Amino acid sequence: MSEGIEGIPQTAEQETKGTKEDKEARAAQEAAGVEQTGVSGTAEAAPSADRADTYPDIDTDTDFINPLRDPQDRRLPRIAGPSGLVIFGVTGDLSRKKLMPAVYDLANRGLLPPGFSLVGFARRDWEDQDFAQVVHDAVREHARTPFREEVWQQLAEGMRFIPGDFDDDTAFKQLRSAVEELDASRGTSGNYAFYLSVPPKFFPKVVQQLKKHKLASAPEGSWRRAVIEKPFGHDLRSAEELNRIVHEVFDPEQVFRIDHYLGKETVQNLLALRFANQMFEPIWNRSFVDHVQITMAEDIGIGGRAGYYDGIGAARDVIQNHLLQLMALTAMEEPAAFDAASLLTEKLKVLKAVRLPQDLGQGTVRGQYAAAWQGGTKVRGYLEEDGIDQSSTTDTYAAVRLQVDNRRWAGVPFYLRTGKRLGRRVTEIAVVFQRAPHSPFDSTATEELGSNAIVIRVQPDEGMTVRFGSKVPGTSMEIRDVTMDFAYGESFTESSPEAYERLILDVLLGDANLFPRHQEVEESWKILDPIEQYWATHGRPAQYASGSWGPEEADEMLARDGRSWRRP
Repeated sequence: MSEGIEGIPQTAEQETKGTKEDKEARAAQEAAGVEQTGVSGTAEAAPSADRADTYPDIDTDTDFINPLRDPQDRRLPRIAGPSGLVIFGVTGDLSRKKLMPAVYDLANRGLLPPGFSLVGFARRDWEDQDFAQVVHDAVREHARTPFREEVWQQLAEGMRFIPGDFDDDTAFKQLRSAVEELDASRGTSGNYAFYLSVPPKFFPKVVQQLKKHKLASAPEGSWRRAVIEKPFGHDLRSAEELNRIVHEVFDPEQVFRIDHYLGKETVQNLLALRFANQMFEPIWNRSFVDHVQITMAEDIGIGGRAGYYDGIGAARDVIQNHLLQLMALTAMEEPAAFDAASLLTEKLKVLKAVRLPQDLGQGTVRGQYAAAWQGGTKVRGYLEEDGIDQSSTTDTYAAVRLQVDNRRWAGVPFYLRTGKRLGRRVTEIAVVFQRAPHSPFDSTATEELGSNAIVIRVQPDEGMTVRFGSKVPGTSMEIRDVTMDFAYGESFTESSPEAYERLILDVLLGDANLFPRHQEVEESWKILDPIEQYWATHGRPAQYASGSWGPEEADEMLARDGRSWRRP
């Protein structure tokens, strides 16, 4: 090889000159205003035949492939592409306490694009800066992650506010103008999710206005999605009618029905627990399981929600969506894949197989909390709350016994209960196992031994407990229950994101795994409607003391089956 300048091989010298010429050419192009593409400010070389062969599905004329990214690398999070979020009813508690902080937390974690835009729509005479201040205050008070000024400033630049009513055509014209302006100034590419954080009676009006003003139709290559909060209807007929109206505007795959329980880490971990481990699934059936208890308890009353809650009640508010979804996830068969279609298929099989008690009077209980001392404070009963009619029969406690008629669960009862003003705030799924078929120990040794159980804690202390019997240290044979405990906060260094963080990000990504589809909503109402119809014509709710664990009738319901409620 011949030598060049100062001993550099001639080929290397030619490469150096070529690199210098390339740099000079790029500098000249940049000076002339020619846009460059690529990474770290360098131009991307023209696609080669080798690259086209390696990535046959990629348009090599326009798309860039990062050679450093491995699709199997799970360390890199999924980041939403160019997009915006429009929140209707942005002045409500849900928006202030959950949605706005969740958007900030996503931005703070780097999961939103730099040009992400947030548009608020409500009946307030606000300017954009007023709306930004409201979001700022909500973030300061409720955000999970630390406040960073640079993140806030970038987010605030994309905030807009539209004042108006839902039947105000002028307001929706302003909304469309704002969307078009943000497309140009923030690069949202026409991708928008419309979050209906409004009472259910306004759902039809909002979606029809979106259609009328051509906001529901996305430009070519873009997407539009609708996010709908529960309750989705108040019975089967209203749910079907609402589905029909919404699907006239948005295709079913464009509609995301929020059930925030499905965004919780422990609910998702239920699938991992069952299907990623060999030790649980073989005993997850009627041969080993005695019964399942699913509980969602609150230690608060209705507060200022009398207008919403009265006439709805605990069963419609919680059992129809949250608890039946948790039941479906607990009882479902293994899906073919972890995608929306496969999960829907298996959950629907469970919901369609649910059977109600033959005697609804014996297999269901409803109650209302009564005045009592709770937590050192004298609290009012439900009928004494502001805005509640003295003759109201709305249930603040509901418990039902259901069966799943399939090969896996035949004969295993599922007990679902929910209530307000109960002993403590807790949501859990308890899979209680049968007693050992034979015990070689005498009865005095096992007096304090209960049934084995796996308890999945959904909130507030997310984790799992396994309860089993163990010998008490000493010279005598005495066996009693002990527990092994797994807690997210102790096992992982990263704290769990709020449910709304996960769900909003999934909406922007178009991932529908954690969202109930309209078929599930309708099947759930088919289960609950006969119970509500029975209650409407049979007596009044039982009374229970605030701070207790529900009416005595609920304890009697399980006692007739030879069982008892767990004390969470």
